[in-house]
This record gives sequence, structure tokens and C-alpha cells, in this order.
Amino acid sequence: MNRTDRVSAVPVHRPLGAEHPYAPSSDQLVPPVPLAGSPLRVGAVVPGAAAMEVEVAWADGSGGTRAMAPAAEAGAEAIALAGGDGHLGAAQAAALAVSDAWTCALPDLPAQPGRYRFRADGELVTDWFPLDPASWRPAPDEAVRGAGDRLVPGSVELLAGAGPALRLRFALRLGPGDHVVGFGERFDAVDQRGRRPDSVVFEQYKSQGEVGRTYLPMPFAHVIGADGAGWGFHVRTDRRVWFDVGATDPERLGVEVDLGCGGPEVELGVYTGSPTQVLAAFLDEVGRAPEQPRWVLRLWASGNEWNTQRVVTEQIERHLAEGVPVGVVVIEAWSDEEGFAVWRDARYRPRTDGSVHSATDFDYPPDGAWPDPAGMIEDLHAKGVRVVLWQIPLLGSGTELGAETAAEVALMAERGYAVREADGSAYHNRGWWFPDALMPDFTNPDARRWWQDRHRWLVRDLGVDGFKTDGGEHAWGHDLRYADGRRGDEGNNRYPVEYAAAFGELMAQEGAAPVTFSRAGYAGSQSHGLYWAGDENSTWEAFRHSVNAGITAAACGIVYWGWDIAGFSGPVPDPELYLRASAASAFLPVMQYHSEFNHHRRPLRDRTPWNVAEVHGDDRVVPVFRTYARLRERLLDYLAEAARTAVRTDRPLLRGLFFDWPADAEAWRHPGEFLCGDDLLVHPVTEPGAATWTTWLPEGQWVDVWSGERLVGGAAVSREVPLEIVPVYCRAEAWPRLASVFGG
Repeated sequence: MNRTDRVSAVPVHRPLGAEHPYAPSSDQLVPPVPLAGSPLRVGAVVPGAAAMEVEVAWADGSGGTRAMAPAAEAGAEAIALAGGDGHLGAAQAAALAVSDAWTCALPDLPAQPGRYRFRADGELVTDWFPLDPASWRPAPDEAVRGAGDRLVPGSVELLAGAGPALRLRFALRLGPGDHVVGFGERFDAVDQRGRRPDSVVFEQYKSQGEVGRTYLPMPFAHVIGADGAGWGFHVRTDRRVWFDVGATDPERLGVEVDLGCGGPEVELGVYTGSPTQVLAAFLDEVGRAPEQPRWVLRLWASGNEWNTQRVVTEQIERHLAEGVPVGVVVIEAWSDEEGFAVWRDARYRPRTDGSVHSATDFDYPPDGAWPDPAGMIEDLHAKGVRVVLWQIPLLGSGTELGAETAAEVALMAERGYAVREADGSAYHNRGWWFPDALMPDFTNPDARRWWQDRHRWLVRDLGVDGFKTDGGEHAWGHDLRYADGRRGDEGNNRYPVEYAAAFGELMAQEGAAPVTFSRAGYAGSQSHGLYWAGDENSTWEAFRHSVNAGITAAACGIVYWGWDIAGFSGPVPDPELYLRASAASAFLPVMQYHSEFNHHRRPLRDRTPWNVAEVHGDDRVVPVFRTYARLRERLLDYLAEAARTAVRTDRPLLRGLFFDWPADAEAWRHPGEFLCGDDLLVHPVTEPGAATWTTWLPEGQWVDVWSGERLVGGAAVSREVPLEIVPVYCRAEAWPRLASVFGG
């Protein structure tokens, strides 16, 4: 913060604030890009001030001083961002609620540059800040390269003030019956027509479908006409893009692109053909998924309170005793949560020179949380259970760091291993989760290798099978600096892609499958591991939104995807929601449950079937869950072949009906149905209290897998749906091969 020489404290003002993509800071301009002819809200923070003023001076000599008023603390917006109940909710709300904030609304801004400064109590004066209102100006159609006849002529405009252009916007043609699917993982709807998505990687803690935000955006979409004819487009940028999908004008798909410090042009990839052909062309550019090992298709189990070896061992043994086959355990709360590379309670001599560990460096107290990690992993492997450890790409949150972590933080800053601010200093996480921690810069080959080497002993010496690469959304700031030369405006969205890639490389270097399990990503994430839908509530609404998320992520080339069965946050879901969600998950590429940390309060919030049964006193839960877990095992051959086919042909393993029947109007009216592979049509029961469920069967011959009844497609069919039934229909020609899987 600039200060005059005569004061020791001044109002804090950052024109762009913390650069939270959705919620303004109390100390910034709103909007952050001032617009000529529009009002501007100016904010500042100063402790203890009795009065605040902002002085504005324009180039023509006009201006003046305006009084500022105390700003209300962030309330409703903070709650919306926090997502309500949950251990991260309070932290998020607190991060947005700032006291001692002042605000002032300037009237319509003139189209000329100016400057402004703040005065507190008539004395504390800041230096001048520049103010350059921008306006939209016509630009040549040639500024949008590659759009061809999809571009609406004359729709191209540039946003600029006195300096370089800041954004470019244009419109693509939309037909009256066009459906638009894509933009990455989208919770609010499958067909985004009439909506306004954007492409910024963001940690939306729960309620994603309600607010239209996502961890895994992409500036890519399919446009599918009423006659089934299709095309698609990719805005070839890693910077933020805003879309207006016929919301303002039903004949236009508006696109607005952040230009950063790039030139005043935007390049589009435009593809024509079926959804599969469009997806294949897109994946030719950004990369496609490699085939993952068969074991990732088995049941995944985890709980955030499985934080000791005893609990993990007991839970896996309980699965086996209950006859519930489990293939993967994700251990989240295993590390010291400082460096995320050492087991909690391990005894060792801290390394303060940047060197890395091997298994022989550690011993473990018999009464500690993890008395024998190597023995535990060996025992889990003997039981046929793979082990995935939780990760986050941050280091050094908090003020009381251990000697090793403190030394590593210093090393990251000194060697340039961390993402940097514009002035070259290490960037400190501006978010609410592990605040102020440093982020490794995975575009720096030395930093990438060092971060991998810190974790290498877990794979090489202990046999860990993969990493849950959580987080990745922590880079806020347009002018951050990456080692590959990118600024934050084009590097931040790429961060989770490089993060997952780094851990995948580590696994491959050690001769293991590159298994990573991520929630965040962007275009290019298709090539790196598995994904889940992130933090969600245990509600029916979140269930419906998660189905949307899976279908849309798959339409953008994410092959291996799942969600936390019935949500991971809040009170334990009721048996109906839990079992309906479990049944649907048996047909997703990844079947897994997980639960949020709740300070071990009773009743426990584990999403194990026995805990759900115990909490709700319902003895149906374990038998029905067991039935679907065993069905999942019988489906492994089918799922493995379907995944192989998806990787080879770009026809998603999990796919909306529009891939196979794009011209079927009824299929579009049933967005909650999906294909699992080529031969199984699944229609999850996503409403409470349902006794019957109606499914649209597209043209063809079908078999109800539970009754064996043969049905003719091109019609809606209804069937009874007791708690143990999810409607699934098999293509008749595949039924002889799959009947035994369903007991037929």
C-alpha cells in the first residue's frame, strides 16, 4: 500500500481486491473494471476511523470529494459462498466478513482517465490511484479467428479505456431448437441454453448447482440442433471467459473473453459433426484420458474422520465381515497437515536443507495414530484393497510451523519454487482453506521434481497406489507469475491441470498406474486421472445436480468421474436418499462414498452403510447397499471394456442420451437419464417418496434388467421402484451377454 511520508497508517485499498472471482472484497472497486457511463462503488478499510472520504480528479479538471459510509459486513453473500452447515462454512464466511470497511458510490463515470485517493478523519491520505473508465467499441470481425459463418457479423467489440484492450466479446449464431451442452462440469443443468456460465476454476463449497459455479470449467461446448445436426466450439484461451447462452438474445450465444496482456484477438476452434465427432476434435487439441487400471472401477470408501490406523483397519474389516466388496480406501487425515508428506505422529529428525525422506527415516510410536503405515498398507493389499492418500498443493499455513516445514517454506521462496506475486515475492493463498500457505509452481521443472521427490517414498517404499489431489483452486490474482512465463490471468486455470499431472508423473516414474483423484480442473484435465464432483450437501437437490455434473463433465471428455454418494456434508442422509444414490453410483465410472470432518461428534457422520443404518434405525440399508456393491463387482468386466471403448473412440463411458439420439426431442426432456457404456440405460430415482418412475426409452429394443421384460423403444415406460430398484434397461442385442450380471 502506498503511503505519504507524513502518516504511519492509511486506508487499505486494492483496486482489484483479493480477486475473488465472484465476491468483491471490502477494499476494492466494484466493478473492478470501471465502465464509462456507469456508477462505480469504491471501498476501503481502515481500523478505527471516524470518517472517510474519497477524492476524485478527472483529466479535464473536474472532480471533487465525496463522503464514504460504513459498509455492511458481508452477510448473505458470505453465507451463499460458504454453502451453509459444514466445517469449512464458518471459515469462508469469516474471510468475507470484514469490519472497519467504508464505501462510496461514484455517479456515472466520464469516458476519460482520472485518479482518486482516500482521506481518513481528514488526515490519513493515500497516494493517488489511477482510474481509467473503459467502454465497448466496435472491432473488426477478423478479431475472432476461426469462427467462420458461426459468427454473428458486426457483433465483435473490444472493451478498452486509454490503455490496451481488456476484453473482447462477440456472438455466435443459435438456432431456435439448439441445445448447448458443455462448459466443463455443470451442476445446474445439462442443457445450458438460457444460462450464463463462465470458465474460472473455483472452490464452490457446496450448493454448486444453486449458484452455477464449478471446480472444473472449460471454454468448450456442443451445440446440437433439433434435427440432430451438431457443431461445437472451443475458445482457445486459459483466461476467464463469460458466456450468455441465449439468455439475453435467444438467437445469440454471447462470448466475452478476458484478454489479459494478450493481443486484441481471440481464436476459436469450431468443429462440425455428431457429438462424438465434436468431442474427438476437441480432445485432439487438449488431450484425452489414458485407460486406468481395472481396480479403480471397484467401490471406493473413505471418511474424513478415519484418522487413525485402527479406524481404517476396522472399517475395511467391517466391509469384509458384512460381505460388502471394497476395492479402494482413501485415507484423508493421514498426514501432519503441514507438509502433507509425513504420517502424523511419526518420529524423525527434521530435514532443514531441502533434502527428502525415505521410509527408514521414520519410526512410529505404538500408541500413536499410525503405528505401522507400511504394515497397514501391506495388509490392505493382501485383502485386495488399494490405498490412495489425500493431498493438497499448499505448504506452510499457520504461524507455528515445525522446523522441517518452516525450512521448506523458506526454500520454496528462496529458490523460486512457489507461485509468485508480480513483485517476485512468494504468493500466499488468499482463500480460506489453509490461508497464507505457499503454492508450488508446477511449471518450474525443479519445483515440480522437488515436490514429487518429497512424496516419492510413499510410493516407492510403502506402495501407495494413488493420490487424492484435492484442491487446486487457490490461485487468485491476474498478475501472479509462473515459471513458464504465464501471468495469473492465464496460468491460474491451468494450475489444477499441472498439479494432477505432476502426481501422475510421480506414479508413472515409480512403475505404478498414474492414479490421481481430483475435483478441480480445466481443458487439458482429460489426460490426468480420475475426478469427483467435490464438496456437496446430502440433499435430493444435490443428488440431481450431481447427475447433471457427471453427464456434462463426460460430454467434455472426462472419462472417470464419480461423486460422494448422497453427498458428504451435513447430517447423515436418510436411508432413502442414501440407497437411491448408491444404486445410481453403481453405474457411474467411479463408485465411492466419503464424509466430512465433524469433530468426531455423535452421532458420527460416516457414510458407511452400517452407520447410516444405525443413525436412522433402518435395517434395510446394509443389505441393499451390499446388493449394489456386489452388482458393481459383477459389472467390472463390462465397465472395464466400456472404459477402454471410451478411451479409444471418444464415446463417453457415462453419457447423456443426446450422444446417441441427438434428434430425439423426448430424450432432451429427460436429462437425468444416461448411458453406462453402450448397452445400459440408467435412470436414477432422484425424488423422495417415488413408488413408480417413468423413463423415456429411445428407439430400439430394450430389456428391463430386473424383470427381463422386453420393451420397444420410442416410448415412455413406467415401472415400480421399490428401494432396491433403480430403473436400468439393456439393449436387447446385449442382453444375452449381460443377463447373468443381473441374475437373469
